[in-house]
Amino acid sequence: MKSKSTRLDAIKMIISVKEIGSQDELLQELTKEGFSLTQATLSRDLKQLKVAKAASMNGNYVYVLPNNTMYKRMTNPPGATEMLRHNGFMGIEFSGNIAVIKTRPGYASSLAYDIDDHNFNEIIGTIAGDDTIMLVIREGYSRQNVTDTLRLIIPNIN
Repeated sequence: MKSKSTRLDAIKMIISVKEIGSQDELLQELTKEGFSLTQATLSRDLKQLKVAKAASMNGNYVYVLPNNTMYKRMTNPPGATEMLRHNGFMGIEFSGNIAVIKTRPGYASSLAYDIDDHNFNEIIGTIAGDDTIMLVIREGYSRQNVTDTLRLIIPNIN
């Protein structure tokens, strides 16, 4: 049985990558990802996540996460379970001794926590927003050092 937090994460992932217009559609997507829940449980989850409905670019009303009324959606998204395996990681860019990690919405703080919790010598610290993490890299470490170290918790980092 999958945990509630995993289910909530999956709901956020699905809503962020697909235009979902009803609880029934969302239940179907969750079922595809291996979740079994009732409409009442889904309704409570949506309320807890503060999910709202907003008009999409093509005029349909779809679920959106808070503060994301005009959401950017991927064209060929992986399944929610696949994305959850990678902590919502989307990409990393470097500039001097700073790295910026982009995540799926809502995943930056938990990934930053994982990075800080590992006390990597290469990283002085992190600052996280909703979908962005700034890492300060300790002097003397290369981008490759940091990437190799982060691969321990972000398997799909390049």
